[in-house]
Amino acid sequence: MNYRQILEQRPGQPASDGAGVNLIRVFAEQGVPRFDPFLMLDEFGSANPDDYVAGFPSHPHRGFETITYMLEGRMRHEDHLGNSGLLQNGGVQWMTAARGIIHSEMPEQEEGVMRGFQIWLNLPGRDKMGDPGYRDFDPAEIPRVTTAQGVEALVIAGRFDDGQVNQDGAVQRPHSEPQIFDLDLPAGGRVAPRLADGLRVLLYVYEGEAQVNGHTLGKGRLARLSETGAVELASAGGAKVLLLAGRPLGEPIVQYGPFVMNSREEIEQALRDYRDGRFGV
Repeated sequence: MNYRQILEQRPGQPASDGAGVNLIRVFAEQGVPRFDPFLMLDEFGSANPDDYVAGFPSHPHRGFETITYMLEGRMRHEDHLGNSGLLQNGGVQWMTAARGIIHSEMPEQEEGVMRGFQIWLNLPGRDKMGDPGYRDFDPAEIPRVTTAQGVEALVIAGRFDDGQVNQDGAVQRPHSEPQIFDLDLPAGGRVAPRLADGLRVLLYVYEGEAQVNGHTLGKGRLARLSETGAVELASAGGAKVLLLAGRPLGEPIVQYGPFVMNSREEIEQALRDYRDGRFGV
């Protein structure tokens, strides 16, 4: 069997975003081409309200999509297009910023645990100035399957296929073919999702410890794999792993904060549009 190689491992780093939300930044900005088509992965999780209660007040985005996956907690989304939604335990918010969305994400709780992930997925240049969009997925709308080996897979995007179980996810995106799975491996569990050659594969262990193609990946660490070969995950004591895979766009990435375009000129245009009140119209 030809297995994908682990090209790098890295730990997440403590960071702060929004109005002072404490989180773990797994990757972003520097080195973004290595993770193409993904731009960012943040993990947030705390039972201390001081870490999250200030939330993410109104701010703009252009040129990509944001995916928020809530493990525990309640977060309210509102945007300048009139969309509003409540993200709760197990739910997913998929927002296509495209030419522009101004939105806020604010906790609807003042105590308890708030825990989850935010992922930024790039858009190809031809779609960066397309129509913005927004969709909330309740937990019941996100397919969940259990393999013959007892591994539970939440299929947020793409298609899960281990040779025995096949399941389309809640979202399909042909431009970069994102595969986003939350894999829950019990003690002694093993899973080998089939992923097409050419896809960039990222694995983030957020609970327990996993073996990735025979190599140990501990809690809070991300592995970036080579683009050909098989992927096999196992865990002696149990693990939860977020799998991100997608086809690299191979386009220039120019980022200025919440704007991700293909050129400096497009970034300058985004700043002018936001300043002049033409953003997202």
